[in-house]
Amino acid sequence: MTGDPTDDSEPTDDEGHHPATPSSGTGEPSVENPDGFDSRSATESDAVEDVPTLTCSRCDREWDLTYELEDLQVGNRAVEQFALDHHRHTGHYPDGVTPWLADCQQCPEREPFLAERPAHRFAEGHARHTGHPVTLTAPESGTSTVGPEDVR
Repeated sequence: MTGDPTDDSEPTDDEGHHPATPSSGTGEPSVENPDGFDSRSATESDAVEDVPTLTCSRCDREWDLTYELEDLQVGNRAVEQFALDHHRHTGHYPDGVTPWLADCQQCPEREPFLAERPAHRFAEGHARHTGHPVTLTAPESGTSTVGPEDVR
């Protein structure tokens, strides 16, 4: 749209989008896009340059994480997402990935985590809500126990 009062063209933003249409990544619903889904495919400027690669010697395979980065859009959690998915489908983790294990001492609750913080958060929550002690097994440094007396 120009400053000319006789110009009846539709206004657009800097990227050429109609103002009611969300620009890339906003996820805002609009008349043209009621669910807020951005269906644009990745362009060369959006593409990830250094895509991480994981291997699994048990499967004798190697994967780049383009799918996790571009299609699932999990960002810096791509390795974690792939490792969890790989374990879910194969029963084992890719090479170099060893989870933290939170294992309840009284019920069959056992959860793997790829980072310390969520493992501790799970153990504390489980101990708080059930009163059960939970053993945390770290990938390289042994075990510890979180009991109901350790949480409020």
